[in-house]
Amino acid sequence: MGCGVPQAAQQQAQPAQKTVSAPRIPSTGFAELDQYRAARIAMFTDDFGQLSRYRAVNQDLQKAAPVKDRVVFFGDSITESWRLEQYFPGEPYVNRGIGGQTTPQMTVRFRQDVIDLHPRVVVILAGTNDIAGNTGPMRNADIEADLASMAELAKTHGVRVILSSLLPVHNYTPKAQDFFMQRPMARILELNQWLKEYCSINQIVFLDYYPALVDEKGLLKRDLSEDGLHPNDAGYKIMAALAEAAIEKAEGAKLQTLLP
Repeated sequence: MGCGVPQAAQQQAQPAQKTVSAPRIPSTGFAELDQYRAARIAMFTDDFGQLSRYRAVNQDLQKAAPVKDRVVFFGDSITESWRLEQYFPGEPYVNRGIGGQTTPQMTVRFRQDVIDLHPRVVVILAGTNDIAGNTGPMRNADIEADLASMAELAKTHGVRVILSSLLPVHNYTPKAQDFFMQRPMARILELNQWLKEYCSINQIVFLDYYPALVDEKGLLKRDLSEDGLHPNDAGYKIMAALAEAAIEKAEGAKLQTLLP
């Protein structure tokens, strides 16, 4: 007769496996946005700022020879989709946009994706996804605090800051309806007014895209976007000219600190 542990005893000795159900995310009232948020639970818990996205390419840039006039474009999908090499040929501009991100996520990765690259200028375009609630409800005051934190961190490290206005949105196409409803124009205008005043007080360049992109109804011009939120080629051409002028202004400005 063998001396092994009886099968019944073995089964009793094994720890019971617990079934963990996926956490539920409160509904935003928009089915597609709810699906987007639910699909990103793992990212929200494991790598909230998505630091892994650019970590490797950042390390490659840091190993390469220093670039004197590097500019980092920092933001969400509007920045990520902007093919900088096409609109700014020959310029040492680096794209650090991540689609869907909000300012809390951007603040987490700001040191890695901006400061550690030692740019001369950073162009920040953020806030539209905060209004939409991509990572949960956000007050304008919270968005403003995150934008101010990024600006202060940049200037403390000798990086000239350009803060961009939020773009208008439109509802002229079927696929634009949800984007438009998630982003009340009143909140966009309020945040843009704060950005303008903050930049004036703190001697930061304000890149105001809004007037050049808005139509007579106060919406994003129909011919500049197919989905009501993301610019098409015509939209980016307008933005590129404005961004280039802002970069020239920032490069020529005396660097001021925000901190005492």
